[in-house]
Formats: sequence, C-alpha cells, structure tokens
Amino acid sequence: MVSSKRHSDSTGLTETKQETGKTGRSNELELQQLATLSDIEGQVLPPLTEDAFGNEEGAEIQYKTCVWCIVMLAENVSLGVLALPQALAILGIVPGLLCICFLGLIATYTGWLIGEFKLAYPKVQSFPDCGELIAGPIGREIMAVGSVLILIFISGAHVLTFAVAMNALTGHGACTIIYAVAGMIICFVLGLPRTFKNVSHLSMFSCASIVLAVFIAMIGIGISKPDAGNILAVHPDIPFVKGLGPVLNIILAYTGHVAFLSFQAELKDPREFKKALFFEQGIAVTFYMTISAVIYYYAGPLVTSPALGSASPVITKVAFAFAIPTIIIAGVVNGSVACKYIYIRMWKGTNVVHQKSFKSLGSWVGICAALWVVAWLLAEAIPNFNLLLGLIAALFGSWFSYALPMVMWFYQHKGTWFKSKRMTVWSVCNAFLFCLGVTIFALGMWASGHELQNGSGGKVFSCADNWSPVSAVLGNGE
Repeated sequence: MVSSKRHSDSTGLTETKQETGKTGRSNELELQQLATLSDIEGQVLPPLTEDAFGNEEGAEIQYKTCVWCIVMLAENVSLGVLALPQALAILGIVPGLLCICFLGLIATYTGWLIGEFKLAYPKVQSFPDCGELIAGPIGREIMAVGSVLILIFISGAHVLTFAVAMNALTGHGACTIIYAVAGMIICFVLGLPRTFKNVSHLSMFSCASIVLAVFIAMIGIGISKPDAGNILAVHPDIPFVKGLGPVLNIILAYTGHVAFLSFQAELKDPREFKKALFFEQGIAVTFYMTISAVIYYYAGPLVTSPALGSASPVITKVAFAFAIPTIIIAGVVNGSVACKYIYIRMWKGTNVVHQKSFKSLGSWVGICAALWVVAWLLAEAIPNFNLLLGLIAALFGSWFSYALPMVMWFYQHKGTWFKSKRMTVWSVCNAFLFCLGVTIFALGMWASGHELQNGSGGKVFSCADNWSPVSAVLGNGE
C-alpha cells in the first residue's frame, strides 16, 4: 500500500514522501524533494526537479554547502556606500534619503522575485539560465554576456579602489599601476577556491571592515566638523546631468542582484534565500541612510567621494586601512560568480566541475586569471571612482536590479496577467518598474557618455596619484 504525505511551508514549497510496505517492513523511502511554487492566485506552477549542480552525493567538490548567505551582505554592502554621502550633498538631504529608501525597497522586491523564480525553476543557476528558459539560445547568450560583463566591471572597480586606498595610505608611495597590479593578484589568489563555502568565511571580515571603516570616518568627521549643519533640504537649480550622477551611485549600491541566483543555488536549502535577502537588504538600507545623513550633516558641501576622505588625513588613512578587506573580498565574491558561470558552462554535461583533476583545476585557474586581468585593464581604462560606479549602475544595474526581474515575473505568471483585479494590479505595477529600469538605463548612459566626453574619465594607464578627494562644492578635488 502506498501513501503520500505533503508538508507545506510559507514559501509554497511541498515535500512528498512515499512509504511502501509490500515486504511487511515499514521502510520509508524518500524519493525526492519537489520544488513547486504557488503564484499570487494560489495556483501551483509545474516544477523542474533537476538541480543546477545535479546530484552531488559522493562528489569530490560539492557546491550546495552554504547556510543562509553572509556572502550576499559582503557582495552588496561594499564600494557603493562610499559615494552616498556626496549624493546627498548634490541632491539635498530630502531627495537623497528618499532615493536611497525608495530604490532600496524596489531592489528588495526585485530580489524577492528572483528568489521566487529560482524556487519555481530549480535548474536555473544564473541569469543566462533564465534567459535560455525565457527566450531560448539567444536569450541565454545575451544574458551570459551581460552577467559576465557586470561582474568584471565590478571587479575592476574593486581593483581601482584598492589602488586609490593604497595611494591614500602611502601618500602615493609608488606608481598607481603597481598598486592596481597588486590588487589584481591578491583578488586572483583569494578567488581560487571554487565554492562559496570557502569564500563566505572571508565575507564576515568584509562586512566588519566596511562597517568599521565608515564608522571610524563618521566619528572623525563628527569630531572635526568640516562644515557642520551647512546642509540643504533640496539642492536648488542643480543641472540635470549633475543630478543623475548621484542617483546612479545610489543605484550602484543595490546592484548585487546579478549574483543572487548563484548564491541561492549554493544554499543547502534554497528556501532560506528570502530570509537572507530581507536580512541583507534591511541592514543595507538602514546603514546607507544613517551614515549618509550623519556624514553629510557634519561635512556639509565639503563631503568627498569616497566619503572616507572627508575626515582628517590621519583618520582617512585609518579608515582606508580598515576598508581594505571589503575592497578585496567583495571584489573576490563578484569575480567568483563570473568565473563560476564560465566554468560550469564550459564543463556542462560532464562531471569535471566536481573533480580535483588537472583538467578541472587548470581550467578554473585559467578562467580566474583571465577575468582578473580583464578587470585590471578596465580599472586602468576608467580610473575615475565616481564615473566608473555610475557607468556600472547605468549599463548593468538598471537591468539586473530593476528591469529583468520584472521580465522573469511576467514569464513565471504568463497567461494569468489579467486573470483578476489583483493580478491586473500586479501586472501594471511590474510593467511600471520595468519601464523605470529602462529609463534609468537610457538616462544613465547619456549622463555617463557626457562625462566621458568632457574628459572626466581620468588618465588611462597612468602612474599619477588617483587619490584626490573630490568635494561636492568644488567638484575638482582642489
């Protein structure tokens, strides 16, 4: 006699177990865990039972090893926060804080949509997998190029920031190119582990370091009070192009979505992704708003970007020293996600990714080396901190954090968009958010192109000191 028992939780997932007693014994055989998802109307979507990494039982390298995901916090709360206080100085404290909060809430919602899509289609491990599911081979290739490029750009931003930090710490004690090469090599070495289980141990230091660095700078600025209380509720007559820059820097602070599917795929229980998401986003939004408002209040229009430069020279050096782990480790996390996608796709359909053979290790090392060399080249090609962050936000963050999750929602709920009034409202809201993402892309690319045309990118492949704190009131580092 065969009987079935279903257990449901708040995520809509069900687990089916079948018991057999034909031999007279009460042996229970667990067949498999079926991932299904109920949509907003309570309808159960058909599951894909094959996991992204397949059956890992007995494998030498196992990827589904993470519990929760502290890696998400390290990947998200990193360089973007250093540009936010100046964003408030340019926009005004009211619109600045509203942008940080509003865009953060939208990013939380779109991250939740990504998690729901992964639960509905367990086989997907990355945005290219989603692209293939939605639009076939063409969608896969478009998403593959976009996913790898954004991660390389972010990795390049970390290499650039490492050079900036070293110049700030040493007073430009060596050629900037040497510092950038050193940052590239360090990130390459730390990114050699193939699973996030190993990288996640470093992520705890990353989270602690950026928090300590910012708080040290904030306390130092609060003591020295460069221009305390000289703040504007709304900045009057700000040029449109200049106003787009700080908005893009805020968007950059929420561009971790491209890696969310990879993080969720390596969780022991993918259902815990939402718990990790709300934890990470809650900390991020609160942290961003608090430090931005406090630093802007005490530094006034003299606040710099990166914000650590708003403190006295000694405090600036101490803050940068504490920020080094975040600069390195958050870059390593982004680089690892890109390398993982290329690696898994290269050996798709084989068991090489689960082995410790020369072929598997050699290909992994080669992919990591190539990615970090390209990231270094990018850092040398656009050696301007604010401009590079804004370009990443416009070119990639607009899509991965705001537009593409809406496409995933419409695919997941196709055929039911206008089934009821409730679904109609959801469809209209998600269509609006998709248009918002496209608008951010168009305006952001125009603003970034305008800055590059004006020569704001800086000197490429230069030994010159790239640590020149730029204040909101001067805009030229003088």
